[in-house]
Amino acid sequence: MSSYQILCILCALALVTSVVSSRVHKLQETVAITAIALGMSLLLLLGGKALGGHVYLYFVSGLEKLDFQALLLNGMLGFLLFAGALQIRLKILRHQKWEILILAFVSTLLSTFIIGGLLFWVAPMVGLPLQLNHCLLFGALISPTDPIAVLAILKKMGAPEDIAIQVEGESLFNDGIGLVIFVAISQVAFSTEPLTFIHVSELFIHVSELFIREAVGGVIYGGILGFLLHHFFRYCEEETQLMLVTLLIPTAGYVMAEVFGVSGPLAMVSAGIIIGNFSVPKFFARNERVKLLTFWSLIESFFNALLFLLLGLLLLLVTFKAPLWWFMFVAIPLVLLARAVSVLLPYLGFRLFKSYNPYAETILIWGGLRGGLALAMAMSLPEGIVIDAIGGVELRELLLVMTYAVVVFSILVQGSTMTGLIRRSNAVTEPSRAVGSSENA
Repeated sequence: MSSYQILCILCALALVTSVVSSRVHKLQETVAITAIALGMSLLLLLGGKALGGHVYLYFVSGLEKLDFQALLLNGMLGFLLFAGALQIRLKILRHQKWEILILAFVSTLLSTFIIGGLLFWVAPMVGLPLQLNHCLLFGALISPTDPIAVLAILKKMGAPEDIAIQVEGESLFNDGIGLVIFVAISQVAFSTEPLTFIHVSELFIHVSELFIREAVGGVIYGGILGFLLHHFFRYCEEETQLMLVTLLIPTAGYVMAEVFGVSGPLAMVSAGIIIGNFSVPKFFARNERVKLLTFWSLIESFFNALLFLLLGLLLLLVTFKAPLWWFMFVAIPLVLLARAVSVLLPYLGFRLFKSYNPYAETILIWGGLRGGLALAMAMSLPEGIVIDAIGGVELRELLLVMTYAVVVFSILVQGSTMTGLIRRSNAVTEPSRAVGSSENA
């Protein structure tokens, strides 16, 4: 089958799985889709062995034709980030700007080095010593929380507004920052030059330039996109035109971000915030706003279903060799520990100036989900770098297995247990609101 035929079959499977998962009321829909897809993968694995492997090999060969990295990073990501940013209210975001900035940048960087350092220390204990730069590489790709997973799971849970905006804002902004850190560490990890003082200083300058161009440039470029589209709305006479014109941002706008060498994800976020907060109130009547949100909700729901189906089916493409099992089990607590430290430390400072919900840190730590972005970065690593000549273990397959374990755990375990935490946080928030309203009365 061609890539197009495989994609059509996957889209059909995603839609059917979405309908089936919506009937599983005990689980959030995206969690249910991932679980069903994992079950399908296991059935294919077992059925492949029982039936001689023809169906299994046929399906796997089709999945291998799909470039998951390109499909997510250059395709679905722009639509999903823009759809999520459209619903963020700038007035609320302003009250949390410093928290989001520190969590998106400082916490991501801190988590990268904590995971890298701990993995470097633990790896020899589980039988496979690793280079520090390779450990930091895993830290860089797994530290950013995935905006797609976070937005999909938290959106319908009704978390307190101040906590929700922190979790969503951090996840929307730290993916672009995380990609810059990942690219920078990749250049060190796969460099053939010795790390002299001059080389390190040149690398630091290069990373700084990369960050300014990618991250800052992406935000500015997204602002320009939003400004241009805001004025272009004046020429639209029908409501269908108004809705369809918004597609310009995640399509041509995202592609041009790559041409200009700036961060497409950050551009989508900044453009979406501008359109949602300035253009929609000005150019869309109340009924048109409802239709616009419905339009983007349909796009978001479809791509979410397809993405989480793919996350489950990617089990068929991951090689689980015996030496890698320990690393799967080690990766999950390492990532959770780094997440806890990188959230708790900033909050020690935050709470000196503001009061927060007592469950804020817990929800941020447990709600820091990982998803397709981490897997896309892991799949972008070069093949052929052998770190264990005896076992034939490659760096790419080791980091991919660890990443897959963390992603599946975060979606199935963390995602399915978030409801209880959010209920407790709401139980604390609602009485305080009631007291405040009675005092005002």
